Amino acid sequence: DVDLYPEGYRDEIDRIIEEIYQPINNGVYRAGFADSQDAYDRAVTELFDALDHWDSVLADQRYLAGDRLTEADVCMFTTLVRFDQVYHTHFKCNVRAIHEYDNLWPYLRDLYRTPGVAETVRMDHIKEHYYTTHGSVNPKRLVARGPDLDFEAPHDRDELPGGPPTDLLPLA
Repeated sequence: DVDLYPEGYRDEIDRIIEEIYQPINNGVYRAGFADSQDAYDRAVTELFDALDHWDSVLADQRYLAGDRLTEADVCMFTTLVRFDQVYHTHFKCNVRAIHEYDNLWPYLRDLYRTPGVAETVRMDHIKEHYYTTHGSVNPKRLVARGPDLDFEAPHDRDELPGGPPTDLLPLA
């Protein structure tokens, strides 16, 4: 069993999850479903300020909590993996794409290539769900075609301290 919420890291993991939830995980929805320009602008500003912050943090460490994969990384992954394909266009979070970040993009690819993770991502399902279920955001329910991203490309983050758990097994 992999412990993504280990005893000695819990306070740090909780702090990080709290720090990323409102501006990033929920921020894309606050922007996408904003009912005023002011609400949209506020959400997008907070979102990209937070993404910029974490991009800077990840310049010197492999994972959000340092050298160990934790629940905080899983929380960040779920938003980042959908970002360029969905949130950038569908929710107008288009100040910058994740693949344009120096550290978030390699970090995302590192997480994606962690054993057992890629198998959980069905981008065609993700895109179809988002683009066809939010009539107020996308009334014609057209599914955007791009971008074509290579999550399998080398990431070079294994040069940073730490690594994925050795006992993380692929899904059957």
